[in-house]
Amino acid sequence: MTCLKTVTAILLIGLAFSGAVCNAFGQAAIWNPHTRKQQEKYDNSPAYIYRLETSPRMISPYGVFISYQVNVDANGMNIIGDAANECTISVDPTNGNHMAIGWRQFNSVTSNFRQGGYGYTTDGGIHWTFPGVLENNVFRSDPVTNSDETGTFFYLSLLQTFCENMYRSTNGGQSWTELQADGLAGGGDKQWFTIDKTNGPGHGFQYQSSDGIDCDNSGVVEFQRSTDGGVTWQAPIAIPPLNDSPTDGTLDVDTNGNLFVGGEGFSAFYCVRSSNAQFGGQTPTFDQVTTVNMGGELSGGGINPAGLDGMLFLAIDRSGGPTNNNIYMLASVVPPGRSTTDVMFVRSTDGGLTFSAPVRVNDDPVNPSKWHWFGTFSVAPNGRLDAVWHDTRNAANNTDSQLFYSYSTDAGVTWAPNVAVSVAFNPFEGYPNQSKIGDYITIVSDATGGNVAYAATFNFNPNRGQHEEDVYYVRVFPGGIGATPTPTATPTPTATPTATATPTVTPTATPTPTSTPRPTPTPRPMPTPRPRPTPAPRP
Repeated sequence: MTCLKTVTAILLIGLAFSGAVCNAFGQAAIWNPHTRKQQEKYDNSPAYIYRLETSPRMISPYGVFISYQVNVDANGMNIIGDAANECTISVDPTNGNHMAIGWRQFNSVTSNFRQGGYGYTTDGGIHWTFPGVLENNVFRSDPVTNSDETGTFFYLSLLQTFCENMYRSTNGGQSWTELQADGLAGGGDKQWFTIDKTNGPGHGFQYQSSDGIDCDNSGVVEFQRSTDGGVTWQAPIAIPPLNDSPTDGTLDVDTNGNLFVGGEGFSAFYCVRSSNAQFGGQTPTFDQVTTVNMGGELSGGGINPAGLDGMLFLAIDRSGGPTNNNIYMLASVVPPGRSTTDVMFVRSTDGGLTFSAPVRVNDDPVNPSKWHWFGTFSVAPNGRLDAVWHDTRNAANNTDSQLFYSYSTDAGVTWAPNVAVSVAFNPFEGYPNQSKIGDYITIVSDATGGNVAYAATFNFNPNRGQHEEDVYYVRVFPGGIGATPTPTATPTPTATPTATATPTVTPTATPTPTSTPRPTPTPRPMPTPRPRPTPAPRP
């Protein structure tokens, strides 16, 4: 970890800042995520659950879109008193009915202790099973899931040491195998990873990047590669540019096997390429660094007091058509002169050498009081772009949020009219002793639509007199544009669950697969830290 005195000072500054400063809407003031972050740390012991109360799982329709609760118990019921957020989704490309979602699981809102929660579905997201957590009573955070082209799922999970584990599932996320001893997947906070799904020499390779709060204590923004399916990870390599490396962003691989990393440094957004990471016998190098104008900068706080208001998402078109290998980047950013966020998009049609001017995806009139946060997107196999985000445009209080959707069929030059796909929710309720609803949501697209995992506060907790954070799945699709009611009012869920006492249900039981499964790490040298300002840990 970073120097104890430095971390302590940063935390004290962060606590003083968040406790003393509020903006005009009564929210914590926004902050730059690169200069003032709280850390993923062990600060509460595992929560003792002496009993569990349940209520009916939440099914929340809005027009033609239906959100289904994911974090339900073994009987398909909502667990009263827990919390779940920061969710990532994987979809089996060989069977779209099979999906898995990973999230941060808080067994009690009275504790900040979080674990690696997960759920799976075999019927296209209508019913979900939450068998338990990856490792009971082990602190885990920042879940990232992904799938290879055969439908094997992977789950990368951050430990309190800022080291990680990679898990693998060959039965659609019903059960998971830990691929190495705790912490031996390297990495750091905030990690993202991608898989090479091309037919080139790097097929099956996994790549990850982090933000400088790393497992090896170097303070360097690092890249790592696995050439054996996530079992062992090679020595970390610093990501250029020096002293301004991209963080809080994702990675992807084009059809030629070139790896691209997107993110924001201290001064700008970047798209960085490695053309030789795909060759297992070579040490990866980064041979192209492009500065990207996203029309603003990433922020934290504000509508998500202790967390980020969004991350940078990079994805590449592998459709094989005229837009093949286009590189796209999207993020919720704070435009110049503003304190709230818009969803902005850019594209490159020349392999990341240059990028277009930023395009605003949210189509409501510019209003400095409105938030468009947690923006994320994905590219469908046919080249369509699907984007979702949380949006306050319909809220009189400028904070109640709805999930919104738009899509593009012309490589992001134009975007379809925005449409709300969920009822409104209060993002300030249900905090699990940590004032945020995670840092991101995710979407995976297919030929006809997108599969979304997001956190919202639809369920009411009668014991606390407020709503609670839960994970939801919703399918979005272009056919819903125009079929959804004009979102001018703040709707409510179809039912308000009533608590009923039930026998104790332990959501950590080992799952029994219901379908037939489909068919010593390398020591890492410690890199020399660069003369870069020490980053503060992220929440």
